Order: sequence, then structure tokens, then C-alpha cells
Amino acid sequence: MNIRSSPLKSTGLEIPPFLTGPIFLMGKVKVRDVVRRRGTEPDPLEAFTFVFKENEHGLFAVHAYPFDSDTSTWIVECREETFRAAGLDRASEEDTVAYCRELFKEELDGHELLTNRSMWRTFPTVRCERWAHENIVLLGDSAHTAHFSIGSGTKLAMEDATALVEAFRTHGDADIPATLAAYQESRRGDVIKIQKAAQTSLEWFENAARHVHQTPAQFQFNLMTRSKRITYENLKLRDPALVADADEEFRAAAGAALASDGVPAPPAFTPLQVGELELPNRIVVSPMCQYSARDGLIDDWHLVHLGSRALGGAGLIITEMTNVSADGRITPGCTGLYTDEHTAAWRRVVNFVHERSASKIGIQLAHAGRKGSTSHSWDNQDAPLTEGAWQTIGPDDTPFREGWPAPKQMDRDDMDRVRDEFVAATRRAREAGFDLVELHMAHGYLLSSFLSPLSNSRTDEYGGTLENRLRYPLEVLEAVRAAWPAEKPVACRISACDWHPEGLNVDDAVEISRALHAAGCELIDVSSAGNSLESKPVYGRMYQVPFAERIKRETDALVMAVGAIQGADHANTVLAAGRADLCALARPHLADPYLTLHAASRYDYPDQPWPGQYLMGKPRLEPRGE
Repeated sequence: MNIRSSPLKSTGLEIPPFLTGPIFLMGKVKVRDVVRRRGTEPDPLEAFTFVFKENEHGLFAVHAYPFDSDTSTWIVECREETFRAAGLDRASEEDTVAYCRELFKEELDGHELLTNRSMWRTFPTVRCERWAHENIVLLGDSAHTAHFSIGSGTKLAMEDATALVEAFRTHGDADIPATLAAYQESRRGDVIKIQKAAQTSLEWFENAARHVHQTPAQFQFNLMTRSKRITYENLKLRDPALVADADEEFRAAAGAALASDGVPAPPAFTPLQVGELELPNRIVVSPMCQYSARDGLIDDWHLVHLGSRALGGAGLIITEMTNVSADGRITPGCTGLYTDEHTAAWRRVVNFVHERSASKIGIQLAHAGRKGSTSHSWDNQDAPLTEGAWQTIGPDDTPFREGWPAPKQMDRDDMDRVRDEFVAATRRAREAGFDLVELHMAHGYLLSSFLSPLSNSRTDEYGGTLENRLRYPLEVLEAVRAAWPAEKPVACRISACDWHPEGLNVDDAVEISRALHAAGCELIDVSSAGNSLESKPVYGRMYQVPFAERIKRETDALVMAVGAIQGADHANTVLAAGRADLCALARPHLADPYLTLHAASRYDYPDQPWPGQYLMGKPRLEPRGE
């Protein structure tokens, strides 16, 4: 059995702890209408109700719902620092009730709080490897807990009981261990999904203080979509008025006009100003290596690949990782921007995008560092070249994988040379007509490997502290910014988390993003991992969005989310909740180059430009807002 405590606290008055260390108090408290004594009828809660209340000690959240005809359950949560600041760590049950009665006086509206072993505790997350032993079988919370904010505890227990009965019906009682194993196997997948959603919901409440100052509709939208199980389109079916209000608030905050039909555009179709560059919508084609260049030179494959996504309507296209030197490539098939021939080939792509679509196009500039000189991914993935190899470089001489050739630890001459190669590539990008330059500081490539303590063991001024590890990437950014037109934006893709206890975490990512923004980066593209094979990412839908959201909340930079955002529905969910400013999609654009056009049709959005040649295939739109 594995029991993990969350950092929130709760009480009956109930409160659970937060994942990062705060405490939630839990313990059920009943709310009774005291005026019933005067002959009036009680006024129980009509539905599940959330209350958020800030005072001098911090934010308190209430989860309240009807219990019976006379009473309701009233669960209170707060972070541990709030719990201690309020003196509740030293309070008796009676003192806790008195504190909550005063805090929620307006919301209680004369109703009394009744105690029911209303003790503060940290919410435990229980996960059991095995749910049966001999004649003992675990069901419900004894086998697996799910934070009460998704309301699935009783449901899970009843489903377990049903599955247990079904296992005996199917397998009989001749081999009890096999029957009980079948019971567990039938439930494990669904339970994992519920627990994952519950953990995401718990973490949202842990960090609710980040959201409570949003506009009302945006906050409600954020709350309702917190676990990712409800998305923009799903919520629109349940509560179209709320989604309409959220769309209007998003439009107003962006300073955008109404669409031509008089209705706000869905968030993904709301224009965005990045520096002086205006993007027609907020769907981005994420960089996707094609491994199809020769000596860094792109060909018709790249023209068709990028051009079709531009015709498909994305607001911004970003090229694959394009390297600033031949020895900066990952593989011999990687693209480059270090010769005049490269510049001319890229100019052809840029001209097509600009002449044939409303899309903007940016180029991602990079150096592979110690992850370079490898085979094509479809030939011999992640294997060093045996013929035509080149010397790799890095912040130190540690190979990325055991058995790989050691990179050369960069000295000052190497650092100057690579910085100047980035500058030269930036000037070529300007000549080619790109609208944006993105510096690749993620996924363990050269600049990323300087940032992470997992890949940078230097003892000079470029290693050790985060400030020192930032020094060289900032040198490159500042040089690129000086070489790039002032009216055009610079973006940086970062790995916001190494998914490793000794690596970068989101606190570091906030500091990195602040430093990059201060040095002239207008847009932070938030990804994760890549610096170590020991990283253990927790994958899932929109799994990197919380990193983007944290950076957006705590810096002044625009933020782009990426990572298992599976279409326009997810993009609208992320944007409408205020979790990011742009959404980058990779695999969905491989499956559907015309993703944006198709989404505009599905939403009946009238203002998405279509290529004239394709107008005969444009679906007839239904009037919106009726």
C-alpha cells in the first residue's frame, strides 16, 4: 500500500493538504437552519456549492452539498501556511467552528455549524498494489482514495462491489485468488483515471489563490475544467451561458472586436499581439523534426509540410529545430541555417506562407550539443553515428547516454563561436523573412543542458547556481535579440521541469522565464524534460499546461502551452481558463494539417480565412449565438 499525503488541510469543517506541502483540513460539519426553531422551514443547499473566502491569513475554500432534509455537509480546505497563520494548528474543535462561523458568516446566513469529529487533517491519497489477501478484499477508499472535490468516493466503492460480484459470476469460486485478481484487473484502469483526475483537481484547489482574482466567468470556467475531464465543448453542452460569458470576457480582455456575426470568437480564434506581430488566432504548429534535409538543406518536403499547415489556418507555424551549424545538428537529416543556400531555401517557404495564407511563420534555432551526431530516428534511433560522426560539445564532458562518445567541455572560445553562430543564423532568418525567432532552450539540447543541474556540472561562473547556469543562455539570447529586428518578437522554448528530484523544477522555471523576459524574450514556450534519461514524466492530456500556467501567473511574459493538447477543444479549454496565451500542437497537426479550418467550421466561426482554391469545400455555417 502507498499512502501519499497532500499538502492541503481540511476539517468537518473538512480541509485537505496541498501537493506541494500545504495542509487541507478535513472533517464534516453540518449546517442547520437555526430559524426552524421559530417554526419556519429549513433552507438546505440546493446543489453542490463552492465558497472561496480570503482573509488576512489566506484563502479558504468550502465544498458544501446537501446531506439530508435538514443538514448539509460543509468541508473547509486551506493551505498549511494559512492553517498555521490562523492559529488553527493550536485550536480545539470548538475554536475551529467559531473561526469558520465568523469567516463564513455571510455565506451561512444564520445557519449553525454542527461538529462531527471535525478535526483538521491532511488528505491522504491511498494506492494499493494488491486489493486482496486470502479472504480479505479491499473496496473503495481502503484500496484507493480520490479527492472529494470530484465526488467519486461512493461511486468508486459501488463500482468495486459490482465488479467483485461480476468477477465471481464469471470466474466462479474454484480459484479464489484468480477470481480476485480478475476483479482488481477489471477495475484498475478506471481507478487510475479517476485518481489522476482527482489529483489534478486537488492540486487546482491547492493553488486556488492564483485564480480567485480572475473575472467571474473565467474563474467559473477554470473551476469547472480543473480536472481536464470537462473541456470547453463538453461544458458548452452543459452550460452554454457560462461558456458564452467566458468567451465574452476573454474577448474583452484581449481587446478584440466581435466576430462578423456579432458573437465573440472562441478563445482559440481570438487574435493575439506578440510584440508588434499580430497573430490571427492562437493555434500554433509546434516544431516537428522531419529528418529529411541534406547537409542542412530543406527541399520540397518541407515546403509542402509547412505550407499545408499554413493553408490549414494555424495562426503561427514554427519550423522544426533548425541548427546554427553543421556540428549543431542532431542527425545528418536535420535542417540548418548556416549557408546562403539554406537562406534561399527557407525564403521560398516563408514567401509561400505569406503569399498564400494569413499565417505567420517563425524559425526555431538550436544547437544539439551533447545529443548531436546521431542516426536518423527511423534508422537506428538514439544511436551515435558510426560513419560521418562529428565531435559534440556540452557544458561538461558527460555523455547523454552511457556508451556514447564524450562531448568536449566548452571553453570560452567554443562559447563565443556558438554564440556567433546563433547570431549569424538570426541574420539569415531576417533575410529569409521570418516573423519570429525561437531559441531552443529545452529537451537537453545545448542551451537546455547549461540550464539543468543534471547536465551542467561546471564549477566556473557558468555552473553551480541557477544564476550561473543561466549566464550562457542569456548571453546567446541577448546577442540574438540585438541582431533581430526590434519590431519582431523572440521566443524561447524551455524545459520547465526535469521530472527528476535533483533537476529543474517549476520554481526554477519561473526564475528562468523572468530572466529571459528581462533580456528581451516576449514569449515563453513551455515544455519539459529531455536533460536526463532518468526523468520520469507523468504523461496525460495537457500534462505540461500547469507549468505554463504557473509561469503565466508569476511573470510578465506571454506564455505558450504545449504537450498532449489534442485539438481545438483542448486549446479553447486552456485559453478560456487563462492558463496560457497560445497553444502549440504537434501530433494533431500531423494527423490533420487543416485542423484550424475544420475547427472553425465546427464552431461555426465565420471569420477564419480559407484559401480561395478550397472555398468549394468549405462547410456551410450555422448562425451562432441563437
